[in-house]
Amino acid sequence: MSKGMLLFFFFFFFVALAGSVCPEEVKPKNIFILAGQSNMAGRGGLNTPKWDGIIPYESNPNPNILQLALDKSWVQAHEPLHVGIDYGKTVGIGPGLPFANAILAKDTSFGVIGLVPCAKGATKIKQWALGTKLYTRLVDRAKASLQSGGKIQALIWYQGESDTNEKADAESYKSRLEKLFQDFRRDLNAPDLPIIMVAIASAEGPLMETVREAQLSINLNNVKCIDAKGSHLNKDNLHLDTASQVLLGQRLADTFLSSFSH
Repeated sequence: MSKGMLLFFFFFFFVALAGSVCPEEVKPKNIFILAGQSNMAGRGGLNTPKWDGIIPYESNPNPNILQLALDKSWVQAHEPLHVGIDYGKTVGIGPGLPFANAILAKDTSFGVIGLVPCAKGATKIKQWALGTKLYTRLVDRAKASLQSGGKIQALIWYQGESDTNEKADAESYKSRLEKLFQDFRRDLNAPDLPIIMVAIASAEGPLMETVREAQLSINLNNVKCIDAKGSHLNKDNLHLDTASQVLLGQRLADTFLSSFSH
């Protein structure tokens, strides 16, 4: 190879290398907190003890969608979002990435999205109360997400299946959920923080309708409820399958854009 050809090669090598390096670290402009139990964490693709590894295109990674990692750094979001957050559980496809991808598809000027996974499977609402380990982690991760300068746009909440076993849990669900939302808003100094919650479509026990009635009757300012009833479930008849998780994510996006986005 001649000297001229060698110089030509190195010139384009370094141009290509420079083009692959971001001049500054990408940070999210719009932050969404994802909390609740297993259907928020994601069990799509879990008809066996292992996740099937199938990622629908609606859940594909996007350079404009980040997630808050375990160490509270921002990394590119990828399925399954809740690995390590929903510790001790096998996780699969959830609604988070379909939600974020749908927002960016419908509003191309929305800006970089940051997802903050916080859900924990098999948890009752009382395990999320002020002072509990899960509540403390929820607030801690939410506050950590703000250090990069973005804004929390909404809390996305999907939980309740574990409160359908005992009458005391089901009948106190509404008051406990309202208290949780009020405490979270207060601790974030965001009294009008938008909240989008999901009414359950399955249950661990016989009191699903009691919990659903509580969820559908929440009457707090800036709280919207999406009904998941009619969703398709995995073979366990408890967790949403991949297609239903994608659809739920898209419905969450539609609700956010129509109700809260400016």
